[in-house]
Amino acid sequence: MVTILGIFTVAVYQFVAYNLYQKTDRQMLGLADAAAHSLSKLRADRTAISRQMPRSFDDDGDLDIPWQDLRENHQSVEWYDANRQLLGKAGKPLPDIPLAANSYISQQGQIRTLTIRVYEEKQRGAKQELQGYIRVLESTEELAEELDRLLLGLGVAGIIALSLTSVGSLWLTRQSIKPIQLSFQQLKQLNQQLKQFTADASHELRSPLAAIKTSTQVMMTHPERIHPADVDKLDAIASATKQMTCLVEDLLFLARTDVTETSLTQETWRAIPINELLEDLVDFLSPQAQAKEITLKLDSLEEVFVKGDAFQLGRLFSNLLENALQYTLPGGTVTISIVSQGKFVVISIEDTGIGIAPEHVPLVFHRFWRADKARTYREDGSGLGLAIAQAIAQRHGGEIVLSSQIGVGSCFGVRLPIAA
Repeated sequence: MVTILGIFTVAVYQFVAYNLYQKTDRQMLGLADAAAHSLSKLRADRTAISRQMPRSFDDDGDLDIPWQDLRENHQSVEWYDANRQLLGKAGKPLPDIPLAANSYISQQGQIRTLTIRVYEEKQRGAKQELQGYIRVLESTEELAEELDRLLLGLGVAGIIALSLTSVGSLWLTRQSIKPIQLSFQQLKQLNQQLKQFTADASHELRSPLAAIKTSTQVMMTHPERIHPADVDKLDAIASATKQMTCLVEDLLFLARTDVTETSLTQETWRAIPINELLEDLVDFLSPQAQAKEITLKLDSLEEVFVKGDAFQLGRLFSNLLENALQYTLPGGTVTISIVSQGKFVVISIEDTGIGIAPEHVPLVFHRFWRADKARTYREDGSGLGLAIAQAIAQRHGGEIVLSSQIGVGSCFGVRLPIAA
């Protein structure tokens, strides 16, 4: 918009300036033509410049108007002979400017000059003889001031137009985004209600699931009371109950994470030795790794403290380690390392598993998302493990960065601030 107004201002200014100077040149030319009729008389009598010439018709039938009637107050007329010697001048006193015989119209500062040659009238076909020069000078100071006022007016008008356009655009923008803001608020409220519903539903499901789990365990402690045909059914009920309980606990954890302020939970945080936490997890998961013939090893675990919740941090790394063990084939390796980077520590969990496709990397931390290929390796998962890990990392002021390559493996880097 500013560019358009600038181009419009320049175009209008140039157009008006061009027309004003053209008008001035036409007036100066008319005055010079009228003054040319006095040149012959002025050559004979230099006092003729002060006498008013009568209006008369010349040889071509045109009415000759005396130059005195055409001259404006800001103009000056000068008569020169053929040798460029000044014969006389009349009008407003202006600075002396040398006569340039080859110049028709020129501008020097705020003085505009127009020079014409005057030839002696002879019979047709005869060679014309130069009689002298007529030069009209005019001060363009008033014209320049008028153009300055025009430029100022265009500038003020442009500013006003730009201001009105900005105000109008702002108003239109606000009017146009009102439905979007309303929809956003509705979606925000709906999302909050959904989170609250998830938290409430998860909490309410815990009691009946606990009852089912307890009843199943009691029944299975008395196998003599169970009909042989119902044993497989009870195992299925127990397995489904366990899976449902894990899902409800995960949903309840995420729901609480969404609705609870981090500042309220930090009051109970303390400095946790990450190296010791990881050593305990490795000891706990070693039997599972050995059962799958996977090497689970610790590499360069320096002593580093992170301020946070020990249970949540344990769950974060437990989810990542279990995920690595789940998708690593027998004979593979899962390596854990710790590296300090300034005020942060990076805990890397690297595996030689199946890897993740590049287009799937941004999606792995989404809730309930699992690649189709991953489902063949783990059918009982809920798809919330990595989402929970990322939520815990962000809650502790950190993040999880994933790099992966199909057929080579994956590396989850957990970046957390070091306890002060």
